[in-house]
Amino acid sequence: ATSHIQNRCTPLTKTMMDIEKLKFLIGKYVPNKTPDEPLLQQWIEDIENFPTRVEQLVNEISNEKLNWKYRPNGWSVKQVIHHCADSHMNSIIRFKLALTEDTPTIRLYYEDRWANLHDSLTDEINESLILLKGLHKKWTRLLKGLGKEQLELEFIHPEHGLKFNIAENIGNYAWHCNHHLAHIEIGLNSMGKYN
Repeated sequence: ATSHIQNRCTPLTKTMMDIEKLKFLIGKYVPNKTPDEPLLQQWIEDIENFPTRVEQLVNEISNEKLNWKYRPNGWSVKQVIHHCADSHMNSIIRFKLALTEDTPTIRLYYEDRWANLHDSLTDEINESLILLKGLHKKWTRLLKGLGKEQLELEFIHPEHGLKFNIAENIGNYAWHCNHHLAHIEIGLNSMGKYN
């Protein structure tokens, strides 16, 4: 039965499936509102180590490689790095809103538009790397100081109209870090074939 289904796949469907695999190399995020302590600590560690891991991947790479994409019609390596700086700045603000207000509704931003602004198209990634390093130190310090009650505080995401608690949002951003690390790595190994 499986081979019969596979035989019915059109080239377009197969291409879309391939792009989906490249888009979600580590799989899609699976929400977890009540992580146990070891998992929570792993998530915080993933967030803490992200800037160092990015730096190790892009140390002394050429501008040519920075402009390689990780998938067809995807972002370049440099855009992914600049996006992480933008996204994680927004994230720490969302955490702080949830920690200081009564179930606030967070503000959306158009990440695809931000990724096409001049600062996200520059080959100068050092500013974003420096920003990530300081931001993640501050962010990690905040996360390590949270108590059980704080982990249960929530914000409303207007795109879904759903409530997300701080604990699951830590997991979301640990996933986000690993998700984009995989994109950077595959982009650097792509030899420019998706450009």
